[in-house]
Amino acid sequence: MGIFDLFKNKEELRNSPWLTIESSEDLDKVVEESKHSKVAIFKHSTSCFISKMVLRNFEADLNKHAPEGYKFYYLDLLRFRPISNQIAEQFMIRHESPQIIVLENGAAIYKASHENINLELLP
Repeated sequence: MGIFDLFKNKEELRNSPWLTIESSEDLDKVVEESKHSKVAIFKHSTSCFISKMVLRNFEADLNKHAPEGYKFYYLDLLRFRPISNQIAEQFMIRHESPQIIVLENGAAIYKASHENINLELLP
């Protein structure tokens, strides 16, 4: 995997394990979906090298052995900062980047950021 693989755009996401969040309505659907299965939201800053490295490592693990019963969502913080702020406020979780938040039954049950983001640690 080369340095250009660290950058994600909408076309690249089309062939990845991620679903995207791009609006408040999308977030509402994700929260509703969490009532039927666990959902993980990966908040990513496309301008941050650390965030890109964490995302790449997480995706590599996800491609090897994705846990069953999860849906994975991606939020581009630079394009959709108001959505990130909404997540922080709605779930009372301080904003960090990169960050992963797991929702179940409409509530945040797990969060991690930076080097603590690890597929094996998801509940």
